[in-house]
Amino acid sequence: MERPPTLSVVVPLYNEEGNVAPLFERVGTILAHLPGNPSHEIVVVNDGSADRTLERIRDEMRRRSDVVLVNLSRNFGHQLAATAGIDTALGDAVILMDGDLQDPPELIEAFVEKWHEGYDVVYAVRRTRKGESLFKVLTARLFYRLVRRMTKVDIPVDTGDFRLMSRRVVEALRRSPERHRFLRGMVSWVGYRQTGVVYDRDERHSGKTKYPFGKMLRFAIDGITSFSDVPLRFASYLGFCSSAIAFIYALIVIGFKLFSAHPPGYTPGWASTIVAVLFLGGVQLIGIGILGEYLGRVYDEVKGRPIYLVSEIERSADSTG
Repeated sequence: MERPPTLSVVVPLYNEEGNVAPLFERVGTILAHLPGNPSHEIVVVNDGSADRTLERIRDEMRRRSDVVLVNLSRNFGHQLAATAGIDTALGDAVILMDGDLQDPPELIEAFVEKWHEGYDVVYAVRRTRKGESLFKVLTARLFYRLVRRMTKVDIPVDTGDFRLMSRRVVEALRRSPERHRFLRGMVSWVGYRQTGVVYDRDERHSGKTKYPFGKMLRFAIDGITSFSDVPLRFASYLGFCSSAIAFIYALIVIGFKLFSAHPPGYTPGWASTIVAVLFLGGVQLIGIGILGEYLGRVYDEVKGRPIYLVSEIERSADSTG
């Protein structure tokens, strides 16, 4: 390419064959009608899809001249696939979005307007979430507010990864090669001028969600442990509290032993012993579990393996648009 594109749209895809064609149609239409007709590229990351997603992407590459395909060696997960796309993108501004069309590409124009006003990060704030269960909506709201209170990073609530980032924000992310990634938190941590654009989230266009409850819980744990040491301090406080309770209980038992034959309700047996053992054992397991979460992350980091592996990068004849 003679010069880098002005805009890069990064879209990680995993088993989204039904969404590829409408995704390119809507994104391409928006990019073609932006004021000033800026040069652009659409960077799609195939995250080890097992369906015909890769074939559908290559079909679009034969029809379009602005596509960059990043084909990963296997499925690495959404956050790492998004990272691979961000690392590959060449634009002065990079727009990250999902491929299920829940985040409307029509918001790109508003992102670009805010970028031209001088903002380095423009994120989308969800006002409503169509097609999602009440349980998911409530747990998502709880998660964002919990993370906000537990961390020192000002992570905006009710936001996803749908956002525009300037080149200096992208370069800052590229210098942060941590493995358990929580991109929306990392972007907030970078700082610079940031603002939000409110929108109504649509239903998924096709296919099934790639974030069932188990993955959402894992993602929540990654988000909290990546930006907060509160769980570690909680384990310490819990240990101190349990020790204090055990000490007070020991004083009470000694007092009854010295001044009374039996405490009220005393029955010879093992009930009190079992209660004490279970309580202290539970506290210890909680503390060990929290330490294990952090230690596991340290272990992953010190191994120094690449956070993702690219099988191939393919570009259309003219990916500058």
